[in-house]
Amino acid sequence: MKLDLVGGAGKHLFTGYGEGYVTINHQRYDRSLVVWSDRVEDWRVSTFEALTRADFEPLARLGAEIVLLGTGRRLRFPHPSLTESLARAHVGLEVMDLFAACRTYNILASEGRAVAAALLLE
Repeated sequence: MKLDLVGGAGKHLFTGYGEGYVTINHQRYDRSLVVWSDRVEDWRVSTFEALTRADFEPLARLGAEIVLLGTGRRLRFPHPSLTESLARAHVGLEVMDLFAACRTYNILASEGRAVAAALLLE
């Protein structure tokens, strides 16, 4: 699916997605990643089942007010013990499928919100 950019100058926004990939500012990615308004970084998580506490700790230090966790094609919730670093840092966590996370990220980023998306591309 193609997404249109609105007010995206200087920001990383999703411009499309499909089976096993996302595009950010028209650049295609096919691996798990963390997206923030000014950067895109690899997220060294290969599967939902492989998630650990250590995978969420760096997300708590991003300075985001909310992290969107895109869990792939289907919605899956991590155990709360894995995400407690986010709660301690007063960072909200919203869990959704990958495509919903892309759309929600664009809306929040376009509003100027401090949002990050952690996406599992399995």
